Amino acid sequence: MKFQPDANPGVNLISRIEPGCLWVGTTAFRHSLLLPATGLAQPWPPTHHDELSASHFEQAAALRPEVVIFGSGERLRFVRPALLRALIDQGIGVETMDTAAACRTYNVLAAEGRSVLAALMLPTESSAAGHL
Repeated sequence: MKFQPDANPGVNLISRIEPGCLWVGTTAFRHSLLLPATGLAQPWPPTHHDELSASHFEQAAALRPEVVIFGSGERLRFVRPALLRALIDQGIGVETMDTAAACRTYNVLAAEGRSVLAALMLPTESSAAGHL
């Protein structure tokens, strides 16, 4: 799926998502990542829902966003509330959706100048094969 490019200097916008690859501007990522509206994208360890832990969401909370858009992979899968404790305790909102929907939602909020963080799980081929 290709997104329409937008001119927002300094704002990270997702330009494309395809199986196993996500594009931020002209940079391709082939791993899960934390993507703030501004600043550098960070690798994020989980590649599958079963790998998620509280420490993954603590890493997201440390970036101090207003809201986290969690992309759970190819399909919508909710996270146990206990794993979100770091976000809840800091009053950070969190919305869960499949990764493609999360990318679209993130782009809208980032383009509006919101303090948003995308926490996007991008399954690798080996992790997807192991969890069919």
